[in-house]
Amino acid sequence: MGGLAWFAIPFGFATTLGLAAVALADHPQFPTYPNLPSESDISAGLASALSASALLGTSGAVALLLSLFLAVTSCASAELIAVSSILTFDIYKSYFHPQASPNRLIFVSKVCICIFGLTMSLFAVIWNAIGVDLGWLFLVMGLLIGGAVFPAAFAITWTGQSTAGAIAGPIAGLCAGIIAWLVTAQRYFGELTIASTGHEYSTLAGNMAAIFTGLIVTVVVSLVKPQNFDWTITRGINSHPVTDLASAPVQESEQVSLEAKGEQVSANASGDEKETKDISKADAQSPPTVPMTTLSKEEEEASADADIEEHPMKLRRALIVAYISAVSLTLIMDFLVSRPMSRALLSS
Repeated sequence: MGGLAWFAIPFGFATTLGLAAVALADHPQFPTYPNLPSESDISAGLASALSASALLGTSGAVALLLSLFLAVTSCASAELIAVSSILTFDIYKSYFHPQASPNRLIFVSKVCICIFGLTMSLFAVIWNAIGVDLGWLFLVMGLLIGGAVFPAAFAITWTGQSTAGAIAGPIAGLCAGIIAWLVTAQRYFGELTIASTGHEYSTLAGNMAAIFTGLIVTVVVSLVKPQNFDWTITRGINSHPVTDLASAPVQESEQVSLEAKGEQVSANASGDEKETKDISKADAQSPPTVPMTTLSKEEEEASADADIEEHPMKLRRALIVAYISAVSLTLIMDFLVSRPMSRALLSS
């Protein structure tokens, strides 16, 4: 649901404001009139800004800037938290300081946030200085991470994938993608520049080489020596037993307290001895008062996980829904939407 909600930003902006730029390019209020936007302007993502400015003037440009600022800062915040969590818990705590205190982990997390924030800023400044725009980054990003697509998918769907296969696949895919990318750029355009390496042919070759090399390597390496992972280990990661206090047995300390109470009543009472014994007996046999407690968020999630484990049909139904959604969205986005647009471009 979160992915679908996020997808409204690039898909909605690209569709509405992108088509508006095409329709308004010959209008006198369009910022570049009478010229068309240059390829560098389009690659830099300025089509939406030009459309908003033509439609709403300065207020449209400000509104778009505010929307983009919120989207970028939200994305950067998620990146900072994700990277700092990985560096802190998966690397620092797992390999360097397993007994680290919570305060120590919080301090390390803050340091990682600062370091990664400065790293992102440094790369942004460098890319802007050498003329690398968003279009180039989007096209090249696929070949850099494409080799990890199938190994990451197999990590949660295939029991036979081994550790060596999961590591070798992305590395081999990255190397193959970079080689195919640069060789294609040199072969087709005769030079290695930002323009040639950012062309569709070059990046397409790199993306395909990275994805399929990662697939082949991870499958071959895993088949040579599969590990046959046991999924029950992952099911127990977040499972914490939730104690039912109402049905919990009376602790020994509580029984001692009740017996002491009966003896005190028997010693201090001045009435009938039989009545005193009855009171003591009634107190000892009466069930202890159990305080009402509420489950924390972690306990509720653990209870929900345990409920799914006890009812595998719920997990299977969720898997079927995921398959149907993935196939439907792929057909809609890659064929029903892109096919008419490609035919329109070819006819024009």
